[in-house]
Amino acid sequence: MAATALLRGAAVGRGNSAWRWRPSGIPRRSLARGSGLLGSNPADGVAWTCFRLDSRALVRVRGPDAAPFLSGLLTNELPISGPPTGEAQPSAPAAYAHFLNVQGRTLYDVILYGFPECTEEAPGFLLECDSSVLGALQKHLTMYKIRRKVTVEPHPELHVWAVLPRTPQNPGLAPLEERVEAVTVLTRDPRTIRMGWRLLTRQDGPALVPRGQLGDLQDYHTHRYQQGIPEGVCDLPPGMALPLESNLVFMNGVSFTKGCYIGQELTARTHHTGVIRKRLFPVRLEGSLPASGISPGTLVMVTATGQAAGKFRAGQGHVGLALLRSETIKGPLHINTSESQQVAVTALVPDWWPTAAK
Repeated sequence: MAATALLRGAAVGRGNSAWRWRPSGIPRRSLARGSGLLGSNPADGVAWTCFRLDSRALVRVRGPDAAPFLSGLLTNELPISGPPTGEAQPSAPAAYAHFLNVQGRTLYDVILYGFPECTEEAPGFLLECDSSVLGALQKHLTMYKIRRKVTVEPHPELHVWAVLPRTPQNPGLAPLEERVEAVTVLTRDPRTIRMGWRLLTRQDGPALVPRGQLGDLQDYHTHRYQQGIPEGVCDLPPGMALPLESNLVFMNGVSFTKGCYIGQELTARTHHTGVIRKRLFPVRLEGSLPASGISPGTLVMVTATGQAAGKFRAGQGHVGLALLRSETIKGPLHINTSESQQVAVTALVPDWWPTAAK
């Protein structure tokens, strides 16, 4: 059974399998054990914080050839929406993937959703992308469509929301029992449990989610950077970022057993050699910052030797992402700003990353 839920009947289960239907409501489990990093006041009755992501847009790809068409362009398997097919595992509710260019560098990061209104004869998918590249992604898809029976079109009717818990898993706050009358797609964020849920709806997110409140987008991006999650073209510059350096494996965004796709050769070769010298790390910036912030591409230096450790990629306030050589992250690091300031940089390793990466 697809874990993607229509909120008139949401899927509930343990772990990632053994899903069943409950008549109404949102899954009983808290979004993530230990992932309530937004602060909380249990007395106010708020359990969930909803963030409307206007920086994300949706493209609908549907038609008889939609599945093989997308499979040849994306790094990951496709999510399949629909009833059980007899496998031990349920069909995937959503998937994270990258479109690559022929040199194996990331063009666009997307979250894919199996579109529940489509049928097996005419399957369809929703692709969530950075809104600034909506037109470019449509053009990219159209270029490779050739004679395939596929329709590519924007889908502005639905808005993308992120839903995060206010507290870590707590029996007093986890159950969301109230009935929600709306036809909406709700699914766990496929990148990591620490990013909660994705909600696609025509309606207002906080009004849909029992005990939900509207959140400040700065809090969402701060949380995302703290967890080391790149999202959109600022964090993953098109044609520059390498998918494995961007931790695509950690975020469940690549399959090494699927069929061929554009850019596969370099990605597979890098994976099988096991040599990834640089990674995108979350970083914390200490002290006062320039009024304009830290510019993307600014060098991060090893304080002891003055050698380059990598480059700052993007951030908000005192948190961000930097592409760093892995052997340099334990030593003191700094950035020299354009105003002749020295800003200390601390590289962080998220606790949800695989042990081998820590």
